[in-house]
Amino acid sequence: MTEALEANTIETALSALPGWAYESGKLTKTYEFNSFREAMGFIVRLSYEAEAANHHPELFNVYSKVTISLSTHDADGKVTQKDLDLAADIERVAWV
Repeated sequence: MTEALEANTIETALSALPGWAYESGKLTKTYEFNSFREAMGFIVRLSYEAEAANHHPELFNVYSKVTISLSTHDADGKVTQKDLDLAADIERVAWV
């Protein structure tokens, strides 16, 4: 099983992840794009990062907004280093 991180460790790590928050036991961020097509392109692009990490986010899309939530199923839905790493990977491919 993957080890869950303490809340203070998560909060410290978030200082390097602009716009990400620790809410309801998950890492979350909403990205807003110029169009639905751009939002969908982002979802497809981040799917490559998620698949490479074998770690898959919860995604919610409405028109030009994409909300991502990260937690680790193997850690009973808590935040682990895998979530912080994937958030950083997503930040590297996000263009907004």
